[in-house]
Amino acid sequence: MVRLPDARGRALGALCLTEIVSWGTLYYAFPVLLGPITAETGWSATATVGAFSTGAIVSAVTGIAVGRLIDARGPRSVMTTGSVLGVVALLAVAAAPTLPWFYLAWALAGVAQAATFYPPAFAAITGWYGERRLRPLTTVTLVAGFASTVFAPVTAALAGHLTWRGTYVVLAVVLGVVTIPLHLLLLTPPWRPSDSSGRSGASGTATEEIEHARSVVRSARFVVLAVVMTAAGFGLYAATINLVPLLESRGASLGTAALGLGLVGVGQVAGRLVFGPLSRATSPGGRVTVVVVVGGACVVVLGLLPGPVGLLVAVAVAAGAARGLHTLLQASVVSDRWGTASFGRINGVFSAPTTVAVALAPAGGVVLAGLLGGFGPAFVVLGALAVVSGVVAFRL
Repeated sequence: MVRLPDARGRALGALCLTEIVSWGTLYYAFPVLLGPITAETGWSATATVGAFSTGAIVSAVTGIAVGRLIDARGPRSVMTTGSVLGVVALLAVAAAPTLPWFYLAWALAGVAQAATFYPPAFAAITGWYGERRLRPLTTVTLVAGFASTVFAPVTAALAGHLTWRGTYVVLAVVLGVVTIPLHLLLLTPPWRPSDSSGRSGASGTATEEIEHARSVVRSARFVVLAVVMTAAGFGLYAATINLVPLLESRGASLGTAALGLGLVGVGQVAGRLVFGPLSRATSPGGRVTVVVVVGGACVVVLGLLPGPVGLLVAVAVAAGAARGLHTLLQASVVSDRWGTASFGRINGVFSAPTTVAVALAPAGGVVLAGLLGGFGPAFVVLGALAVVSGVVAFRL
């Protein structure tokens, strides 16, 4: 007899699909459409990317409030509202007649991102599954890791037949049709966040939970760990996202370099497969150190190694695996140390600086390369930043 999934299983399946669509439409479509946008509007690439980065920064700031709302109300209403806002934001992007309007539309998209991307999904899974959260967290990040694989070519195909504005209208429809009903109808498991000792959240008062959250976010350990994860995230993301110019500087063709970047995405997904065994074999601080130091070392090697291109791509895939593992560290590092009480509130604060760092990473890598005279030296510095961060994390 086939066993049907329970409410948590159905909710997890819904999140797997909605994370793909949310990331695909609100994030990964933009790099594909950047060229058509600048060509049609006459806006500079820098100014256009600035709007997208503004959205990411708004997402980081808004994520703090989103975490508090999820703690109080659960993920259903928050993520459903985020989906609705995402549809409105993409339609506003499509309709933007001026650059200031475009910036405002992406700021609204940033609010939608905060309510639909990984942090709220991680908070939902942590609240539903408690101590058994690792497998579902891994499942969601594995599936959502294919968002760019699905939506980059889909967006390109749409842009081949429609204007960039028409493409965003179609993507808005897809976002609404898929994510609104799934968030509304399936994110229904009872919302009983556990505290750090595994008891029902109902056993503590709201005031006690707020005080617990405040004590955590004000602790030196929390602050240092947030800095470590932010620095590591910036180093890993700035390097991997700028892999194409590095490979071209080492003699690779544009096509080969683009293929290498695509394989980094495969590495991210593959890396997440080993997170479970790694978690069982290491302490919380030990696994942060292993992931970040190995990833940083790979980035340093990329900066120093002159070739051949095949070897560079292989090292880049390993760095991509570390980047993929970094996402799961971001999902679990708070609950591993401070339990699941007030997880949404605490993780919202914890994730905010990393979200900003990741948003600034693409441009930051380019600026650093300009200052140091090339992407090779820039990769060495970025990798060293990650390595140092990983060493600091060992005892945290």
